[in-house]
Amino acid sequence: MQIDFHHATTYVLARLAGFKHPQADIIAYSAQYVDDATNSGVICFNNGAMYRHVSSAHKTADYRNFDELANHLVWIPFHFLPGNGCLPAGQNPTGSFIEKIICKPDSHIAKDMIRSCISDKNSPYALHRLGITMHVYADTWAHQGFAGVNHKVNDISHLEDIDNPGNSLISRLKDFFGDLFDIKTSKLVGDALPLGHGAALSYPDRPYLKWRYKDHNKILVERDNTKNFMEACDKMCQAMQRFIAGDADAAVPGLQAADRNKIESLLRNIRDEDGGKRHKKWLEHIASGYFSFPAVAINYIEKGEGSWKHTALGTSKPIDDKSEKFEYKDTFLRENWKLFHDALQAHRFHLLHVILPQYGICAA
Repeated sequence: MQIDFHHATTYVLARLAGFKHPQADIIAYSAQYVDDATNSGVICFNNGAMYRHVSSAHKTADYRNFDELANHLVWIPFHFLPGNGCLPAGQNPTGSFIEKIICKPDSHIAKDMIRSCISDKNSPYALHRLGITMHVYADTWAHQGFAGVNHKVNDISHLEDIDNPGNSLISRLKDFFGDLFDIKTSKLVGDALPLGHGAALSYPDRPYLKWRYKDHNKILVERDNTKNFMEACDKMCQAMQRFIAGDADAAVPGLQAADRNKIESLLRNIRDEDGGKRHKKWLEHIASGYFSFPAVAINYIEKGEGSWKHTALGTSKPIDDKSEKFEYKDTFLRENWKLFHDALQAHRFHLLHVILPQYGICAA
């Protein structure tokens, strides 16, 4: 999914779940910032204090060439949550270990992730962790069938936009992968194995698309992204309502019909290929009072003046200068940027070291 969903749609769902604007704003910013937190390292302050932060994405690289450790530390916990074949802890899908880490929508692992997030409700970074959790949860629908490692399970072929059939995607895949892509067979060649849904480019992430492909077993798979994204919306709203209740098992109403229909209409009918353009249109609808909560102007600033990082550290640099010493302020411990990175580490640690081992999955 892209910024239109991870930021704008998540904001809408948070408001409809019952959060007020300030809380929903934090949740939505955190959900999108998972895709934008590309720097990691140690922040050094002029008073001798230090803060270590981690990355949750690799913006400058692509789906062709990640090392395995980066896959385990970034793509598995934040973008391609292992699904264990949709089976509960203690059971294994048929096949080898890779079958356990293929992403599945609303898996038992995903539900355990939400339960863990709700149990952390009283932490200073609770809303930030909820936003991170909603990003990962939403992506279990968009990234279903793919794994966050370089493996043949991601080696798909014969991709087609159902509404616009033809070879335009095939030519774009050739442009993207170059000599690694065989245009005659519509697939990657040799040992070139893509990460995640790299071989499908952005098709899984665009909310309006209907598309098909043959998976690594040559089975034809058809995807209706709007249908899948709406299932994600329903489940995300319920998860956030349970967070508010402080009970992972609470009976909650989920989305109401009128707002649900409005969300579906935007997902299906805003058809710009560029996620930023779709995001702008979502923000315009939110500002116009389109939904059942009051009209409000929201925005998202990734880096630079007005961003969380700029507010916390006073820096507008896109890449951290490892030698720089920042002025320490007492407010730093309460800044959204710092709390977001606290939440990233809490999410990753609990997922990799508590939840996944219960399913027999060892990842970094």
